[in-house]
Amino acid sequence: VQLQASGGGLVQAGGTLRLSCRISGIITSNIGIMSWFRQAPGKQRELVASITRSGGTEYADSVKGRSTISRDSAKIGYLQIRDLKPEDTAIYYCQTLRLSDSRDYWGQGTQVTVSS
Repeated sequence: VQLQASGGGLVQAGGTLRLSCRISGIITSNIGIMSWFRQAPGKQRELVASITRSGGTEYADSVKGRSTISRDSAKIGYLQIRDLKPEDTAIYYCQTLRLSDSRDYWGQGTQVTVSS
């Protein structure tokens, strides 16, 4: 199972980024929840948002109201963050669970840097 995250970059505070996650190497019916995590330098990895197969969503308080997680399909998902702040600077990782055994899989991460 491979996850490919993309869409990161350098953006000014107040801007918007849309991250993408593509999953391969697994049959669609075995893909569960998709989540985005982030890890800032010197900090623990934290959950940013998640979306279930049926479209249920959850957001961290830090991004609630200015972010949207979505899925085109079981294998393609997005995270859009608006009104970006310097504290959003981190490496963003997408993650999914394989339903058959609840094993989790991670992408390689995409760097988001927000300048003030």
